[in-house]
Amino acid sequence: MATINDNYLKLKAGYLFPEIARRVNAFAEAHPEAKIIRLGIGDVTEPLPAACRAAMVEAVTEMGDRATFKGYGPEQGYNWLREKIAQHDFQGRGCDITADEIFISDGSKCDTGNILDIFGDDNAIAVTDPVYPVYVDTNVMAGNTGVANDKGEFGGLVYLPITADNNFTASLPSQKVDLIYLCFPNNPTGAVATKAHLTAWVEYAQANGAIIFFDAAYEAFITDAEIPHSIYEIPGAKNCAIEFRSFSKTAGFTGTRCAFTVVPKTLTAKAADGSDVELWKLWNRRQSTKFNGVSYIIQRAAEAVYSAEGQEQVKALISFYMENAKIIREQLTAAGIAVYGGINAPYVWAKTPNSLSSWDFFDQLLHKCNVVGTPGSGFGAAGEGYFRISAFNSRENVEAAMKRITEKFTA
Repeated sequence: MATINDNYLKLKAGYLFPEIARRVNAFAEAHPEAKIIRLGIGDVTEPLPAACRAAMVEAVTEMGDRATFKGYGPEQGYNWLREKIAQHDFQGRGCDITADEIFISDGSKCDTGNILDIFGDDNAIAVTDPVYPVYVDTNVMAGNTGVANDKGEFGGLVYLPITADNNFTASLPSQKVDLIYLCFPNNPTGAVATKAHLTAWVEYAQANGAIIFFDAAYEAFITDAEIPHSIYEIPGAKNCAIEFRSFSKTAGFTGTRCAFTVVPKTLTAKAADGSDVELWKLWNRRQSTKFNGVSYIIQRAAEAVYSAEGQEQVKALISFYMENAKIIREQLTAAGIAVYGGINAPYVWAKTPNSLSSWDFFDQLLHKCNVVGTPGSGFGAAGEGYFRISAFNSRENVEAAMKRITEKFTA
């Protein structure tokens, strides 16, 4: 008889965002007249940049001509896109990253889960708390954890609390760990890491033979010139870090799907016999076996992000969402709600008012204001008592949502 992967049964609660959708759908069915504003899931609302749309149209035309038609592309991505990424995102910032160290994919969410394919099941794994749920859940699915306790913490993971007391940047673990998940600008808290903070992590990783999984999906939203955009701006990071990037929020590709992962050729980990193995070779083998690459049309659209027109249009898009974040911060602060983030990231991390639990505040916000956010406890035990509000929506909706919230929750 066929058997299942029992590790999935450890995931007793539904994934955070489907549970939000379930509650919202139930409310909407019961109250069809309600005008619900969704500031929960970080999905973009504004159209793709014109430069990207034009590139897609041209690529579609190419696909209609036998002379320019494209079939299977390279699993690692077309070199013309990888070169643009290397030059603009890394070499332009002084990072020694080459095009062949970049792997184009259909999402950093996928990559942060799939990267576990090339690592053993005996690694000590550190995650921040709160944390992007995918980091934890994919480790559970892979069998890298025990069962969850009453707080939702899984055995086998080292949780690093990030709170207002440490500016939402985790302290180094007191014990030795092998794999470390870091996300900056942070999802969900909106916090950023200074060069000194990232340097401390790189030095820890080098001293302990650890690998850092650095999720920089929101780096384009950094406004502070002193904040690093890539971990490879830190000396030594090429020997201890894998970086994940995405076009989803930067250029509105959430429904278009394009991202990339950087695996430096200098990066190694240990085999069972104690020998050093190049992770680039393993990831290249994994992608060549399990992935057929991103569509030619989509990669041409991503390439257009790096054109002069694309750069201007992307900056305008990011500026629009960051103005939304500013409105959210200012309005919630005026209502007496403590807020964090929203300056170098499109997320505002709010302290729930009146000592409400995260899910209680979610329900009150939905029922009283018809506004959807994300309960902090869904990101981990340390997220209890907090709430994430996304700046990804229209200006009209953001302003309307803040008006409703401040009217109902002003201290």
